[in-house]
Amino acid sequence: MKAVLLDAASLGDDVDLTPIRALVENLDVHQLTSPEQTRKRLTGATIALTNKVVIDAELIDALPELKLICVLATGTNNIDMAAAERRGIVVRNVSAYGTASVAQHTLMLMLALAARLPLYQNEVKAGAWQRSDIFCLLDQRTLQLAGKHLVIVGSGVLGTAVARLGEAFGMRVTFSARPGNEANDSRPALASLLDTADVLSLHCPLTDETRGLVDSAALAAMKPDALLINCARGGIIDEAAALAALRDQRLGGLAVDSLPSEPPREGHALLDALVEPLNLIVTPHNAWITPEARQRVVELTADNLRGWLA
Repeated sequence: MKAVLLDAASLGDDVDLTPIRALVENLDVHQLTSPEQTRKRLTGATIALTNKVVIDAELIDALPELKLICVLATGTNNIDMAAAERRGIVVRNVSAYGTASVAQHTLMLMLALAARLPLYQNEVKAGAWQRSDIFCLLDQRTLQLAGKHLVIVGSGVLGTAVARLGEAFGMRVTFSARPGNEANDSRPALASLLDTADVLSLHCPLTDETRGLVDSAALAAMKPDALLINCARGGIIDEAAALAALRDQRLGGLAVDSLPSEPPREGHALLDALVEPLNLIVTPHNAWITPEARQRVVELTADNLRGWLA
């Protein structure tokens, strides 16, 4: 039984693939695979393992021996699910592998924004502390998290883990209703929570209902010193509107761990804005990348293989 891992580079070179190797006769490992290389590399394979490499309908129809696709991530948007179902190909993904990693990254962003860390770091670099008449700098208004209102969109394992950390800091936590399902959800709609939110943290999938969820209207309803954190997917917030609000001091801080197109080879307005004196943080989709989380991806994928073989 031949298995092919198409983009091992997305896991890092320090993960141990032994749990997967132990379950297949042959595992071909490729660090990266271009669209032009995918068909050749998967020819004769029973199992395809991919993180972000696209397996579309045309490719699926060209691979008669393919029986299982293991996605080394939660999202399956790179797989043509309808074509796989039509062919009887099983698709398995992994979830909850980076809960602790993403939760701690989210809290790091929250703490950094609350402390106005990007602004104070710029001031120290510019020599403002050295020239100060007193022993400290006081010109940036920081936010004490204790007693503040944390609103979370997404009540799955990630959102729940972030809620626990927020509560440990003395925050009052409210989960919003699932976007698009407010009529059947007992929790308050996001729109009704925006004006009281001190921190809004997003941990929901990107769907038709969540695309552009935090738009200019939502931003206008928020407190001018509120913090907005997106450790979900790019496109859930209107990044241009959020940047405009930040520049106009209608938003207290903005941190994102993802952008609509990754890697952002064509650039992005938020990346350009990093040179400005703004309470802005952009991290390169690395909330999930602790060694423990990446190894957990391998272990959960091995579980999926084991279950399919059984």
